[in-house]
Amino acid sequence: MAACGIFLTIPKVAFGTDKELAKTAKALFGIIPAKTAAPDKVTAAQIELGRKIFFDYRLSKDGSTTCVRCHQPQFYSTDRLPQSAGFNNNKGARNAQSILNLKYQDIVHWRNDRTSIEDQALRSFTTHLSFGNSSEKEALKRLELAGYQPLFKDAFPGSGNPLTLENAAAALGSYQRSLTTRAPFDQFLEGDIKALSNQAKKGLNEFITVGCASCHNGTAVGGRTMQKFGVYQNYWNLTKSKNPDKGRQEISKKDEDLYVFKVPSLRNINETAPYFHDASTQDLETAIRWMGKLQLNKDLTDEQVSLIKAFLQSLTGELPKDFRIAPTLSPQPYAGPEPL
Repeated sequence: MAACGIFLTIPKVAFGTDKELAKTAKALFGIIPAKTAAPDKVTAAQIELGRKIFFDYRLSKDGSTTCVRCHQPQFYSTDRLPQSAGFNNNKGARNAQSILNLKYQDIVHWRNDRTSIEDQALRSFTTHLSFGNSSEKEALKRLELAGYQPLFKDAFPGSGNPLTLENAAAALGSYQRSLTTRAPFDQFLEGDIKALSNQAKKGLNEFITVGCASCHNGTAVGGRTMQKFGVYQNYWNLTKSKNPDKGRQEISKKDEDLYVFKVPSLRNINETAPYFHDASTQDLETAIRWMGKLQLNKDLTDEQVSLIKAFLQSLTGELPKDFRIAPTLSPQPYAGPEPL
């Protein structure tokens, strides 16, 4: 099985007290802090520039697409579609993952085919599955016609030529890294034992001792490793997927990467159905049951599934205001689909 990042061996023991559970969980996961230092003036300008680009449909070739099309606030940064679509309604092979809490993740895409958030952002301007511009020149012209020059100048004051796609990608990266969702689970890890219900605490215990945390660990509760989907049997035996996706192998061409995908973050998982790369279930309990069988070779009981679900629900956090509310954009109209 191909893997990268951190795979943890978890002791198969129950925890005697809530404090013991919290101590172990704190070491396995990580806390999203209640407060962070305010960014300096330039960083704040870059974040705001990225925010505006993220919400601006005028920057795509046909005016139909921008980052928020696939990462909608009302759906916790997903679109809840089996396959996400971009320019000209071109559909991708997989559904969109949430971009919330990317700050705490090492892997951007299902197949790890992007080196960073900035790499993903840079490519999005010209790929047919996103903005659809015919060239970098056309993408830059749309930014210019939409009135972005002053914003780039403020965000990159030391640059002789601030309006570049590389700077746009950097701004998008800064904005996306600012989007974190602190949850009751974080309060529990800080020592507020009452922040989680008894069911959620029992579910956390199950999540750790059953083995889920071997892959789903770190502050994002995932997002740090690539793992084979279907360790103990072909995943489509349960998911009934009609055309099994080869995953990372399509990129690396290595046999050991067959059916290997990003281990997704489980933050806000209760709000981001459908589940898995091919959206093979809408039901969180079904997803939990399948993962137990496919990845751990365990038939989870109804009680275990219910408890783990209660824990996962405690990972739902409050949406950041700068994501929940769309920014006001410049008054310039969409430039039209013609080549620029």
